[in-house]
Amino acid sequence: MGNQMTDKIRTKIKSIMTGKDKTCFFSIGSFLFIISLAYGYAVKLREFCYKTGIVKSKKLPCAVISIGNITVGGTGKTPMTIKVAQIIRHLGYKVAIISRGYKGGAEKTGGIVSNGHTIFMEPEKAGDEPFMMAAKVENTPVVVGQNRYKAGRLAIKEFDPDVIVLDDAFQHLNLKRDIDIVLLDCRRPFGNAHLLPRGILREPISALKRSNAFVLTRFDFASDYIRQTAVDKIESLAPGRPVFRSFHVPNLYKPANDKKRMPGGIKLTPPPGPPPSKGRVWEGVKKGNSYTIELQNFDSVLLHGRRVAAFSGLAENNDFRRTVESLKCDLIDFFEFPDHHKYTENDLQTIIQSSINAQAEFILTTEKDYVRISGKSSWPIEIVVVGIELSLGDDESAFIDFIKTNLKEIRKRRETF
Repeated sequence: MGNQMTDKIRTKIKSIMTGKDKTCFFSIGSFLFIISLAYGYAVKLREFCYKTGIVKSKKLPCAVISIGNITVGGTGKTPMTIKVAQIIRHLGYKVAIISRGYKGGAEKTGGIVSNGHTIFMEPEKAGDEPFMMAAKVENTPVVVGQNRYKAGRLAIKEFDPDVIVLDDAFQHLNLKRDIDIVLLDCRRPFGNAHLLPRGILREPISALKRSNAFVLTRFDFASDYIRQTAVDKIESLAPGRPVFRSFHVPNLYKPANDKKRMPGGIKLTPPPGPPPSKGRVWEGVKKGNSYTIELQNFDSVLLHGRRVAAFSGLAENNDFRRTVESLKCDLIDFFEFPDHHKYTENDLQTIIQSSINAQAEFILTTEKDYVRISGKSSWPIEIVVVGIELSLGDDESAFIDFIKTNLKEIRKRRETF
């Protein structure tokens, strides 16, 4: 009963924050608004202290690019961090990625997730996003740490990068950046225009003045009016800054191991009717001090018209649901969990048993969720991993030129001094 009440309150607050629930004057929304005012004053005071030099930002001896946003929730920061790191490496620079490692065991202490060739931390220690980046980006070290300056010094000491890319660091004013790229979800770029916890803004919209460039994500899902409103707002606050358009493109994979066995520790009850066919089973493999997840490409055509179940633990689970539905499959069951959810054996048993009962032919999940469950159990139904890449479409060349030009200017400035 207590958990149901907590979930009900949490759902109510989320509806208010996202603007889906209209509130009267004396309500939870009013209470949250008062808290957001106090939060806003604290945020502005902090920014003023850094801007005036009362509190000093620290500087690293290499170029630093930050990928961030001004709202809570997923705007595509991790796929953009991967993309920017790949662009920089292709331009001939040595690059390293720094992430906070949110909710990972190494978040406070910091550490090296990958040297660009070998992954040294399991997802629980690295954090799911840093682990995913380490698995996807070749020849690019990934370092985690709540203290981004300290993590940066570690990266410089061990790997001597020309450029460091910071994942989700727009609010991390303690470290100076040469380029700030801010991502805005084009469908709701500023949420309901309220700060936390009344809305989803981390900072006042005026903070956009600090940015050097903007990327409107999920551009294809927004109406022409919302797109133009976002561009006009950016132009009024940060005139002359480039604005790029991007799109989320799903890529499908399946784990590469081919062992046929039932999940250890998970009891399955056959559903009524003919037994479902068993698919392949895969797991992450630990090798010495390294950790590997092997994935191979999967053709989305194989899902057309097929019965599938899906699960995710994201800030916006509905986005993943829509992605699955766009794959032309028959979504018969969907399981939602909180962002960064740590899956238990009971969670996995529920997903697998329900999928078997519904006679699902595939189980779909996100890359971010798969790194949390890999190696924990095997799957009697074929599991498909849905990854997301950011495409800049017609803006790709202009974005690469933006990165290239700015890195050249940064190098010139540093050589002058």
